[in-house]
This record gives sequence, structure tokens and C-alpha cells, in this order.
Amino acid sequence: MTKPGANSEKLKHSPLGSSFDEFLRDGNLYEEATLEATKRVLAMQLAAEMAQQHISKTEMARRMHTSRSALERLLDPENKSVTLQTLDKAARSLGRRIAVALI
Repeated sequence: MTKPGANSEKLKHSPLGSSFDEFLRDGNLYEEATLEATKRVLAMQLAAEMAQQHISKTEMARRMHTSRSALERLLDPENKSVTLQTLDKAARSLGRRIAVALI
């Protein structure tokens, strides 16, 4: 008969029992993956807020005082070169704010 918790002890040392975060950290990919995921979420949130407010990309670009192609880059989840200033401008154009914190 096996002791209670024996399987969980094996999982602690097994790659199958590790979390995805641990996997990313072991490969030195955690920070990059977290930043990329954050950018994707922000892009989706901006697009969703634009849709909810019935704001076209052309109108949004006008509100931000930028080009539509610059807005397309902002909304592109693959484009990682977005500044906080640009995110703030987009949020304010929608009557919203962004929040950034050290954790």
C-alpha cells in the first residue's frame, strides 16, 4: 500500500508535475511570454472597447491624432513595440485609463 501523498511527492520531481510558469522560467522565457501576453490582452481590450462604443478605426485614429496604420500596429497583438504613452493615448481616446504597477 502506498503512503498518502506519495504520488504528489513524485510529481514534485517530475517534469509532468511542473507548472507552465516553471517551464517558462526554466527556459528563461517567462518575462518575454508575460509581456507578450500582456500586449495581446491590451490589444484585445482596446478593440473590444472600440466595438462596444461603435468607434471605427478611422475615428479612433482621429481621436488619437495618429494615422490609421499606427493604430493598426497598436491593435496588432503580434507587434510588441508599443509605448506606454501610445497605450495611454488610446485608452484616453476611449474615455478609459491604463493602470501599471510593479508587482
